[in-house]
Amino acid sequence: MEISLVRAAVADAEAIWKMQLEAFAPFLERYRDFETNPANEPLENVVRRLNQAETFYYLIRWDERTVGAIRVIDRNDGGYKRIGPLFVLSPYRNRGIAQRAIRIAEEIHGTARWELDTIFGGSRELLFI
Repeated sequence: MEISLVRAAVADAEAIWKMQLEAFAPFLERYRDFETNPANEPLENVVRRLNQAETFYYLIRWDERTVGAIRVIDRNDGGYKRIGPLFVLSPYRNRGIAQRAIRIAEEIHGTARWELDTIFGGSRELLFI
């Protein structure tokens, strides 16, 4: 299994957004967290983030397929780097893909001072890693 990250551009915004909706929809249905769930986010938010200088969006590729995405916020100022969102489409989960994507992001952005933005029980939570 070959996992790679491919830097996304604004032209990839709609594809990222559609995958994000699909990946997070079950959590939105379960927790009804309309204010915070990425499945309830408009396309414009993804476009806005792709245009931010500190944002690095990557498409997660498994062999020749795009199976998810990861956003890294890295201001290159020595402060915390942050991951959020990170998602893998349902048919490709439980294969170590997200874990490998995080490792590759560390190879690109360094291993120190990370935060991971997660959805936990219907609310957002930060994990420091």
